[in-house]
Amino acid sequence: MHPVRLPLTALSLSFAFHSHAILAQDSDGADAPLALPSTEVRASADASADGLPAAYAGGQVARGGRVGLLGNQDSMETPFQLTSFTQMLIQDQQAASVADIVENDPAVRTARGFGNFQQVYMVRGLPIFSDDMSYNGLYGLLPRQYLDAELIERVEVLRGANAFLNGAAPGGSGLGGAINIVPKRAPNQPLNQITTGVRSGGQGYLTGDFARRLADDRIGVRLNFARRDGDTAVDGESNELSMFALGLDYRGERLRISADLGHQDHQLDDIQPAISIAPGLDIPSVPDASKSIAQPWTFSNARNTFGTLRAEYDFNDYITGWAAAGMRDGDESGSFSEPTVNNANGDSTANRFSNVREDTVKTGEIGVRGQFNTGNVGHTVSLSSSIFRMDSRNAYEFSDFDGIPGNIYRPVDVPSPPAFPPFSSGDFDHPLVTDETRTSSVALADVLSFMDERLQITLGARYQKIRSYGYDNDTGARTAAYSESEITPVAGVLYRLTPELSIYANHIEGLVKGDVAPANSNGAPVDNAGDILAPYKTRQNEVGMKYDGGRIGGSLGVYQSRKQMAGTENGTFGVIGHQRNRGLELSLYGQATPQLSILGGVSLLDSDVEGNDAIGAPRLQANLGVDWMVPAVSGLALDARAIHTGSQYADTDNQQQLPSWTRFDAGVRYNLLLDGDQQVTLRARVENLADKEYWATAGGYPGDGSLIIGAPRTFILSSTLDF
Repeated sequence: MHPVRLPLTALSLSFAFHSHAILAQDSDGADAPLALPSTEVRASADASADGLPAAYAGGQVARGGRVGLLGNQDSMETPFQLTSFTQMLIQDQQAASVADIVENDPAVRTARGFGNFQQVYMVRGLPIFSDDMSYNGLYGLLPRQYLDAELIERVEVLRGANAFLNGAAPGGSGLGGAINIVPKRAPNQPLNQITTGVRSGGQGYLTGDFARRLADDRIGVRLNFARRDGDTAVDGESNELSMFALGLDYRGERLRISADLGHQDHQLDDIQPAISIAPGLDIPSVPDASKSIAQPWTFSNARNTFGTLRAEYDFNDYITGWAAAGMRDGDESGSFSEPTVNNANGDSTANRFSNVREDTVKTGEIGVRGQFNTGNVGHTVSLSSSIFRMDSRNAYEFSDFDGIPGNIYRPVDVPSPPAFPPFSSGDFDHPLVTDETRTSSVALADVLSFMDERLQITLGARYQKIRSYGYDNDTGARTAAYSESEITPVAGVLYRLTPELSIYANHIEGLVKGDVAPANSNGAPVDNAGDILAPYKTRQNEVGMKYDGGRIGGSLGVYQSRKQMAGTENGTFGVIGHQRNRGLELSLYGQATPQLSILGGVSLLDSDVEGNDAIGAPRLQANLGVDWMVPAVSGLALDARAIHTGSQYADTDNQQQLPSWTRFDAGVRYNLLLDGDQQVTLRARVENLADKEYWATAGGYPGDGSLIIGAPRTFILSSTLDF
């Protein structure tokens, strides 16, 4: 079957159903708002007794979410900034990936990994690699480059340093924030849902979501699948994805268990590449965004199978213990060619980089949490320990550097160039282990409450050990070893001025492993070659306030962080400076009226690296989204969103500046009931409504200023049937 035919057929049937739909009526026979079926999820993804935090008014974000070691917390009762985007928002915006979801946060933008198509999330001007997202609180389990949105119940974005809360991310990112993916669980009512749709370029997709609760609702089963196939809005690109996920949960009187099993197969061809600009050259105009400049032999294939098991047990009314474990097997292969523009005419040179990678990840966590009082002071004490292990097998080859001439405005296809043996290593059919990453940590926290819990003070520390070993691609001989440890503390205070208003402050740190001194730097030998630097810390201080008016919520915060930077001075490699980030963030969400929901905010960022702005760190980012239920037409809703990103630099000397850009999106959806109990939701959406051509981001990998072309105008049409 053609990949588009099934979605188009289902859409036609859904529109045909419209003529037979039965609208709910009041006693006078007039149309009344539809009483749509409830899909409230009470079972928690992390097996906690309280379940998921409730959705806030408007349903687009939740009232709280997971704050690492501290567990689920209400946003008004934690001294950290957390936004949890719900499945309702994901469905209504027809999001396909995590990047589509987090761009609703004004402090987050999406960039690209170094030499691949990996999604990278820039939070407060610092990267979170997609393989450093956590899955239900555990690192390293999700597909490494891209995650389909159909698997997700919620996306929790924690802004700011978080080494104490979550532990050091094993991939070496996350200094500016953390992203946790909450998997789906069976809701209270049976769920049978099929969605079919089509996107610009002819890409069709089909997704399914089915759930049941069994054994007096103690056991939950939820099955999800997704199939996407076809061309994109960019002429020449194609995207194929298959995803399967199974979520199970058990709710006993004292024991709760949850488990997940997932598989994702993602294949990309001729995807628009990142583009580098030669030093000293002004940023050129953007190529035609609707046509791929990729070479026809470029591709990326990634297959991942992953699973988790988590259990929680109440020893009594005051003490709860938990344990969790997870595994992932990943298999990637790809061929990439990223051009470097050498003059104002757009002439470029490129080479071919091909690689294979196989990952095996094992991770786990165990902990206990207890509550008690000492006089008038309440205590919630949490103690946990975690481990992470990844073995990575790699092989790669480069073609001759600068061997592919071209032009980004007039691309010409060329044959795939042969490998250049001096820059190739490993066996593609049987790659050897080249990297081993081992982390372990122990964390202790006490949340002290005073004055009938109006005042809360969070104190704690985490001992973190990071070990990393490198091996030769051809022989398997060890070539590098790294083993360092560090303690990262936390101190937070939150005071509830009124039931509607909280003020907070925190000091917290980020942590990534330090570098190993190279043998040479800029052509000169390094005196301390092979020395291991202590882990790099980001020290952050933040103060702010939070508001919850019942229907409208929001926050205002200011922060400052300092990140260590390494380099070579006078022949010695070490820490030579800092990147200092200062920012102000305003967020707003909820319902302005019973029919009008809002979601948005502003992020102001002042980054400083030796007197210059950091790469890929805009001074201004702003979002505003509105969702309006049309009073005159039952079941009809309109939504619109504006995303603004200020100018940013693509080089450390601040000579190459990208212009600011603003993008507008709009959508419409219509809910109707068939025979009184079957719900159909028709959705249509246009992203980049004005078809603006723009450079979306610079950077995504430390020190790299590669540019990403913003996507052209994209139409999305879908139909969801609940039966």
